Formats: sequence, structure tokens, C-alpha cells
Amino acid sequence: MCGILGISHSTNQEAFRHALDQLAHRGPDGSGIWVSGDGQAQMGHRRLSILDLSELGKQPMHYQHLSITFNGEIYNFVEIKQELEKKGHRFRSASDTEVVLAAYLEWGAACLSRFNGMWSFCIWDDLKKEFFLSRDRFGKKPLFYAFDQGRFIFGSEMKAIAHLMLKVEISEDFKWCRNNLYLYENTEKCLVKGIKRFPAGSYAYFKPRDSFLKPVQFWNTLDHLVSDIPQRYEDQVLLFRDLFFDSCRLRMRADVPIGTALSGGLDSSATISALAHINRSLPADGRQSRDWQHAFTASFPDSPLDESAYARQVTNHLGIPLELMEVDVADSTSRFAHYFYTFEEIYTTSPVPMIETYRAIKQRGVTVSLDGHGADEILSGYAYNLYEAIFDSRFSPSDIKQIIQTRFGLMGRSFSNADYADLGKYLLRRNGIELLHWLNDKAPYLLENKSLPVPKAPYIKELGYFNSTLYGAFNNSVLPTLLRNFDRASMASSVEIRMPFMDHRLVSLAFSLPWTSKIRNGYTKSILRDALAPYMPSEITHRKAKIGFNTPTSEWMKSGWKSYLLDMVHSADFEQSAVIEAPQARQSVLEVINHPQPSYLMGYRAWNKIAPFFWEKYFLKNLQTQHKNELV
Repeated sequence: MCGILGISHSTNQEAFRHALDQLAHRGPDGSGIWVSGDGQAQMGHRRLSILDLSELGKQPMHYQHLSITFNGEIYNFVEIKQELEKKGHRFRSASDTEVVLAAYLEWGAACLSRFNGMWSFCIWDDLKKEFFLSRDRFGKKPLFYAFDQGRFIFGSEMKAIAHLMLKVEISEDFKWCRNNLYLYENTEKCLVKGIKRFPAGSYAYFKPRDSFLKPVQFWNTLDHLVSDIPQRYEDQVLLFRDLFFDSCRLRMRADVPIGTALSGGLDSSATISALAHINRSLPADGRQSRDWQHAFTASFPDSPLDESAYARQVTNHLGIPLELMEVDVADSTSRFAHYFYTFEEIYTTSPVPMIETYRAIKQRGVTVSLDGHGADEILSGYAYNLYEAIFDSRFSPSDIKQIIQTRFGLMGRSFSNADYADLGKYLLRRNGIELLHWLNDKAPYLLENKSLPVPKAPYIKELGYFNSTLYGAFNNSVLPTLLRNFDRASMASSVEIRMPFMDHRLVSLAFSLPWTSKIRNGYTKSILRDALAPYMPSEITHRKAKIGFNTPTSEWMKSGWKSYLLDMVHSADFEQSAVIEAPQARQSVLEVINHPQPSYLMGYRAWNKIAPFFWEKYFLKNLQTQHKNELV
């Protein structure tokens, strides 16, 4: 896990190093710059040492005529290395980076399909005089690029690329991105003009004389659905459990201590429970970290968002210590400039709790955190899309009742007769009058149990209605945004997040399962609950209500952030901001501060109105000031 930067046609060494140092938080353990003999390629690397801590693991790394700058981890590098050794390849290091180089030399772009991991990297081929860039299947690791002054520039974050550009300006897409906060991460649109996002699951070749980049998609989950899913639910549970354990086992490979950001919810609890089982039951392969007994929980005392009591149940069950980390709200404002500069994006809630959590994890000597991200999107952890399963159920009364009860259980309350109105509104709102036509047209098929004709997008025939909505959240909206946020939040403190639920084998299996394996007996994520039930406390396995890792924004605005925000909303910078409507934003913040008991929604709305200002003040203007000083 590191920070990468590169450019076609080498530039001034001092300017390049300064740009590379903008990624120092991603890699505090070392820095390297390499220039090809003909000057057509220049690559830099900021290192976070996790595998092979020796000098042999440093980058940019070279293997015959190939050179690489690499951010990420290939978890199955041990197995790939053994296969390559049988083909005659020899290795100097114990790193996964050298395995990537040898695999590319052996198989070309086809090596990507062999990798189980997360990555963004660039390889320079000194024989072909071309770059090869790639980003992992689901976009866990960031990769940006730009064309500026006849040069191609790529890097892990926008700020590093911008330092090598002629101008730093706000993007013409900023307004669209601001209005589509859960959508822009899945596009090439960026907040800085001239910079584009490299697509997930893709690769591209680029020669220095070229003036464009044409990414090629190498992964689409729909092409990798599992065709031989067991018919019996019990067998599906066993298959899911085996894959999940293997995913966790691979992600325990590290030469540094590892831990878990434990929320007390199902997903992170399942992850650390799996680590405990693997440590007790499976033989070590020589690369797994045995220093894994580190659980960290962000505590929000007197807030409905606090889940520390549930986290404590998990660690007590496993017999390991729990580190409770309470955010010093008032003190956190002193780090806003650093936090928002490193975050470099805008989002619906504050990134402060996330950043503070991983900052505390790093301070306690842990560099890798195995977390539960991705489970909500593949197994259904949200209430908003559960009604889609009604269409898959062919409107079975018993199934409808179960789906309704599951939805309200997830919301933390029971279903009453009055809530039937909510269901009716949803069904009518879904397609309006078109729904009535749909029911009329499909009635014969429903009654005769025949196959339904394929409706219009976003329905995906192979997945069904319910899984189609999950697939959209996984690929297009919610998850890409969350992956980005947690990458920036963790790397702000030089912590790597690994995500067992994001193993491509598990993702393919999950989207091949019927909705009845995910919604069952009044629960969401049923297959995960049943697979991990023997390893977790019953109270966690059977917990229905979902809180999620959110910011207690309203409480913090009224307490630790109050003085800071009052000064901010009355400042000249705030009034003159080009990215917010200052009077409305100010009023929204003051309403929260002055309300005796503001709701979570009030804080949420206020943050959405002021978040672009933080981006403008601490990221854009900071970047422009640095850039101007460098030109002078």
C-alpha cells in the first residue's frame, strides 16, 4: 500500500519530488524516483512497508526490462510465485511487487485475472517503450491521470498530479459532482480541471507519443457468475463460509501487525471472528501475521450512533482486548486543514471520525486493518431496496410479509398495519402508473408461473430485481464512493484497509445467490449470519438494527465544533466562497447550533451545504497557493 506517481517525458527532478511528496501520508517509510535511460518515462513511489520490509522491497522496482510503481497488495502472490518459479522465474525479494512484474512478463495483461487483491500500478516496458496501467476489479485503489503540456501524468491522488500541471483550476464538472455525490466516483469526472479517474477493472497501454488513453475492461462480475450454485441453502452456507475464511486467510498475509476497525455490527464482527478461527484452526503458510489480536472501536458516548457495547461483546467472546477510541471533537478542528487536504473529495458526511479512527489505529502500532466493507452491497444491508424482492417473489403473500418484516426490523422497529401505506407508496412511486400496466401485462405469467419477459434497465435478467439493485449499489453508486472515502481516511494516517468481502470469488458467488439466501426468517444477510453463527456471539448474529459508521454531526456542531463553525460561517472567506450559497449554508448551521435537540437529519443537511467550502478552503486554495509559489 503506497502512493504512486509517473509522467511521460521526464521533468525537473526537484519538481517531481515535491509532487511525489504530496503522497507522503500514503507512504511514510521510503521514497524512490526512477527515470528511464531515454527519459521517456519517470516514475515515483512513496512506500508503506507491509510485505518484505527490507530494501529489496523498495520501489520503483525492476525485473529484466520492466519497471513498476505499485500501490496495493496481491494476496495470492505466494501461489503465483510458486507457479512462476516452475516456469523458470527467479526472485530476489519476498515481496508481491516482484511477482507482479514476473507475472506480467510471463502472461501480459492476462496476469490481471490471476491476481486476488487490490491495486493500481504502472509498468514501463523498456523494449516496447510503453506504459501499462491497471486498476483492480472494483476500484479499491485510486488511480488518476491527466494530459498537460504534451505530457501524460498519472498518480494515486489528484494533488500530486496537479503539482505537475500548468494550472490548478476547479473542474467544470464540480457542480454536477456536488449534486451527485454518490455517482461521480464511478465516472471519469473529477473536481480538479483536466484530471480524470481511471476506471476500475481496467487496463490501458500508453506510448509517450500518444495523446489519448483508451482503457480496456478486463473484469465484469456478470461474466463470472457461478453457474453451479448448490440447490440446498445449507450447502450454500457451507460454500460461502469456506470462501470467506479463505478470503480472510489470504488477507492476513503481512510482515507487520494487523487488526480490525470493529463497529460492533455484523460485518466487522464476522471478519475478526474469522481471523480468530483461522489463527486457531488453520496451519500458517509462513506469510500470515500472527499479531492480529487488535480490535479498535470508535466511541461516541451519549450518541445513538455509539456501538461500543456490541463491539465489547465480540471481543469478550473471542478473548481479545478492545481499544475504545473516543474522538476529541474540539481538538479535531486543529487538524481540519490536513484532513481535508488529504481527503481531497466532498461527501455527504464528515470524514473526521473515519480519519481519527485510523489515526488512533496507527498510533497504536497497527498498519493493516481487515474491515467489513462491501458486505452491505453484496448481501443486502440497507432497508431502501428490500421491497425490490417483492417482484422476484411473484407477489407471494407469505414472501411479501417476510420482506416487510425484514425491512422494518432493519430499521429498528416492528411493522404495523399503518405501514402498509408505506409499501403502497413505494410500489406506486417505483414506476407510477407504469406499474399498473406492468401488473396487467404480466398477470398471466404470474398466474401460470411462466418466465417473465425482460423489463427495461436497470433490471439485469441474470440477477433478478433485488440483486439488480444491489449490483447497482455495488458497481455504480454507494460502494465506489465508500471505497474512495475509506481509502483516503485510512491512508491519511498510513493505514492499509483490506476487505475480505471484496474478494472477487465471494462477490461472484454473492451475486449468483437467489434473494431468498439473503433475506430469510426476518433477517438480511442471512447466509452470512448462518455461516458465521458458530463463531460469533448470538447477540451479534441475531442483531437486526443497523447503525453504520456515521458522524454525530448535530451533536458535534452544538458542542466541540461550535466555536469553530460560528467563526467560519461569519468569515469573509465563507461569504465570498464560489462553491456554496453562503447565506443558506450559514442559516442551516445556525439552526443546528441553536436548536435544543437537533435531529440527525438537520446536521446531515447542514454538512452537505458547507462541505464544498471545506474542500475549496483546505484543498483547492491550498493546492493553488503551493502551485503559485513553485512557479515563482
